[in-house]
This record gives sequence, structure tokens and C-alpha cells, in this order.
Amino acid sequence: MSETGGWTNPDQPRNDLPPMPPPPPQQRPGGGYGKPGVIPLRPLSVGEILDGAVRTMRRHPALVFGVSAVVAVVAGALNFVITYSVLGDLPDASQLGPAATQEEQLRWLRETLGQLGASLGLSIVVSLLVRTFLAGFITVVVGRAVLGRPVTFGEAMAELRPRLLPLLGLTVLVTIIVFIASIFLVIPGIWLWTLLSLAAPALVLERSGVGQAMSRSRRLVSGTWWRVFGVLLLTVIASWLISTIIEIPFGVGLGLSSNASDLANQSVGSQLLASLGGVIAETIVGPFTAAATALLYIDQRMRKEGMDIQLARSAGTAQ
Repeated sequence: MSETGGWTNPDQPRNDLPPMPPPPPQQRPGGGYGKPGVIPLRPLSVGEILDGAVRTMRRHPALVFGVSAVVAVVAGALNFVITYSVLGDLPDASQLGPAATQEEQLRWLRETLGQLGASLGLSIVVSLLVRTFLAGFITVVVGRAVLGRPVTFGEAMAELRPRLLPLLGLTVLVTIIVFIASIFLVIPGIWLWTLLSLAAPALVLERSGVGQAMSRSRRLVSGTWWRVFGVLLLTVIASWLISTIIEIPFGVGLGLSSNASDLANQSVGSQLLASLGGVIAETIVGPFTAAATALLYIDQRMRKEGMDIQLARSAGTAQ
């Protein structure tokens, strides 16, 4: 592990790294090498992974929530403009009338589905962009927080900037692979989603290529698929519960209707209020999910590759 934050890949020794510092002290009686940062340096329990994600957010609140809030506001604003502009122009089914021909009904259906599809596609693109950036940024912060090192916005961006395009390419590729697998059967999609879930942290922290990151994720998950899936599922459920609790008060104005025409007729104020709830929820949930995934990657490396020893060495040189 270099001082600039790169995490070495044991399968590809690098000659440009500084010499490894002396071995760390003996393990403590309870196991592990202490807790210089947000997690103890030993294989983690599920609770410690989730707790470490929360501790990372609490240790760097201004950095984590500040960046997350800006990202959430930008994403929320773009999605609001997309949704409002598209839903506002949806063809009104009531104009067809009872005497509408089958051709007119089909034309209305094609126009409606086309506009909804365009809105959904643009929203997915926005979501991929903002989530990719936030996941990469939080991963960098977690990498420092595990070692108890301070980090500024400029330092995190300097480390993330050269990884952004590969990270975006990885996110798009994994999304397409999982989506195609899910079309045929849900189970293959879930299996691939879990198998490739650690590729993003590997790409950011190890500074590897897209293919290498996917291979690293597969190797780290292999043999412990059910455990990794369980942690990811628990993270998703916790994130969903937090989002729901936050968004419920803001979505009261939109009522319970899921009809697109009814949503289009809602006031701009009601839609803005719902968007505000989504922004607040994403500001909290986004960093939590990204941090938990990064810590799961670190936990797998400690379990399979003895990363806790390397972390202890690096933490010792920083003290």
C-alpha cells in the first residue's frame, strides 16, 4: 500500500512501490492489530461492516455529507426536470373518448410508452453518473478512514480523478451484464451482481483496469458468495428502510396514485417536495451503501489475503 492510497494487488507485484516497512507488533490478545481507524484490523462481522460505514460518515461528516448532498441535489434537479417535462407532455387518455378507434388507442399507447421510456432512460443515465462518482469518492474516503488518516476533498479528488472514466466504464459494463442475465432468469442476475459487487472498490483502491477489477471481485467473492450476498442484501434492506422513513412525509402531497396522468397533474410544489425528500434520503443512503461495499471488499481481502497485516504496517508508518 503506497502513501498515496493505492492498495497493492497480490497477483501483480509492483516495482514502483516503496519498500515494505518493518512487520507490525504482535497481535493483541483479542486477535487483530488494533483499531487505528473505523474498523478493527481483523476479519469483520456483519455488524462491524455496517458500523464501520456509519463511523466513516460520522468521522468525516462535512466531507461525506457535503459531497453527497451536492451530488444528490444535482441528480434530484436533473431527474425533476426530466420527469416534469416528460410527464407534463404525456397524451391525455381522456381525449380518446369511447369512440376511439383501435389505431388511435395504439398510437396513444406508443406515444405514452415512448415518452416514459425516454424519461426512464435519461434518469438511469443520471443515476449511473452520480452514483459512480459518489461510490468512487466514498471508497477513497473509506480507504483513509480504515487507517485513521485524515483526508480532504482535494486529496480525495486527486486520488479519484484518474479512476473516474475506468470506474464509469466498469459500472456501465457490470450493469449491462447483470441486466442481460436478469432478463432470462432472475437468479443468474443476482449471482452475477454479487460476484461483481467488489469490482468498483478494487478498481479504485488497487488502481487496476476494468477487466482486472472484475477478475479481482470474482476471486474475492468465490467461496464466500452467500456471505457476501447476505451483507449486500442487508445493506440494501437497511438503505431501503432509511429511504422510506425519510421520504414518506415528503411524498404525502403526491397521494397514492401511480397513474402517470394523475402524477402529471400534481402541482409543481408537490413534486418539488417529493424530490426534496429523495435528495435528503440519497444524501444519507448513498454514502452508507458505498462505504459498506468498500468495507466488505476490505474484509474479504483480510480474510483471504491477510490484508490486516498490510493495513497494520501502513497504519503504523502513519502514526
